[in-house]
Amino acid sequence: MCQRFGSIGEICRFSRFISSSVALFSITTILKNNSFISFKMELIALLSSGKGTWAQVSGLMKYGEWDKVILIGGDFAKQFTHEKKFEFIEVDLNKKLKDLRDELSKKLKGKIEGIEVALSLASGDGKEHMALVSALINLPVGVRFAALTKEGVIDL
Repeated sequence: MCQRFGSIGEICRFSRFISSSVALFSITTILKNNSFISFKMELIALLSSGKGTWAQVSGLMKYGEWDKVILIGGDFAKQFTHEKKFEFIEVDLNKKLKDLRDELSKKLKGKIEGIEVALSLASGDGKEHMALVSALINLPVGVRFAALTKEGVIDL
């Protein structure tokens, strides 16, 4: 029986019902055949502290090609505006590391459609970065770091 999938997410959900070797073969076959799958690249960006860091996020949104943009920040970050559409997820950045990670995991669950995201950590501090990266990895989703440079949007 041949089944068509609209996204890698659907393949991953389907693969839970078959053995891992068969799932790997199925995914590899679909990718090699340059099939009907369109990969989505979603931007996840933290809006926190740091002089000029919101400009980095704004530039990434403006100059990058994103299927979806999810911005994460505290209550004050609700002030952020942009001409491009985005989803805002409010979190309590004052929580302890593990609690912040758990809140991020809960609020991000079901929001990401692809298997990999572009991530901007230009804004924020180490605790916030660790919590966000941990939450994404535990979803699970792959992480590609994105930055805006003089040459444009790059992957790191």
